[in-house]
Amino acid sequence: MPAEQHITANGIDFAYLEDGPPDGPLALCLHGFPDHAPTWQHLLPALAGAGFHAVAPWLRGYHPSGLAPDGNYEIAALAKDACELADALAGDGNAVLIGHDWGAAAAYPASTYRPDRFSKVVTLAVPPGQLVFAAFLERPDQLKRSWYMFFFQHALSDIAVAANDLAYIDMLWRDWSPGFNPDPEFVKSLKETLGHPGSLPAALGYYRAMLNPPAESDPSLAEVRSAFGQAAPVPTLYLQGAEDGCMASDLVDPAGLEALGIQRTMVEGAGHFLHLERPDEVNRLILEFLAG
Repeated sequence: MPAEQHITANGIDFAYLEDGPPDGPLALCLHGFPDHAPTWQHLLPALAGAGFHAVAPWLRGYHPSGLAPDGNYEIAALAKDACELADALAGDGNAVLIGHDWGAAAAYPASTYRPDRFSKVVTLAVPPGQLVFAAFLERPDQLKRSWYMFFFQHALSDIAVAANDLAYIDMLWRDWSPGFNPDPEFVKSLKETLGHPGSLPAALGYYRAMLNPPAESDPSLAEVRSAFGQAAPVPTLYLQGAEDGCMASDLVDPAGLEALGIQRTMVEGAGHFLHLERPDEVNRLILEFLAG
């Protein structure tokens, strides 16, 4: 993997991995949970080979990036991070945004908040929030899949997830990507990230902020929040693993995505971590979309 770099954006010290020409168009890649920046180990060199300056930061709270100084881990803050990282790394140049899981959740409002900043968006594994929450009300099977979101609201989850060398994380990977065995060194580095003081509470804080938004938060985020639920202002591709054990592949009606201007492609034989399970296919789909 490339060497770790650091940059300050939106008041946070972000650590990131990069590949490709520094003067190439920025491709900003955002990870999800339970994950970290090395998840893009296959995509970064593919983007670099296509001429992009490919950058994968550790999200706020995920060591070695800094914790949120105000303790805010709501989606609006993540979206603003993406915009300010792109400003810092791309200047006035072009940028594309790629996000998986929480990175996808942040990418939708980031692009609607700053359509001038991103020319194209690719999201993986998590469709737009407004479609997901609407489907939750009608799909008890998805509520069952999403039990962890409700468990994370309880302080006991801080202890349970950390127990037995983060065995809970191993379980989620098995459940969400059935049959996939991530590289042991990758898992070791992931657990080092989540095991660092403050990182696991921050990662769980994303879920707590989702269901219990902070009563007082940065007033500058109000404009970002107003971008939630809007149609995609730039070309957007959504990739879904057909065997995803976290997010049901048929949860969202394709017509709902089309109404938002989002193109969907199903990746057969892949689960939640489709970019690691089927890297050649996912890389090809992303590069074709970005070049199209």
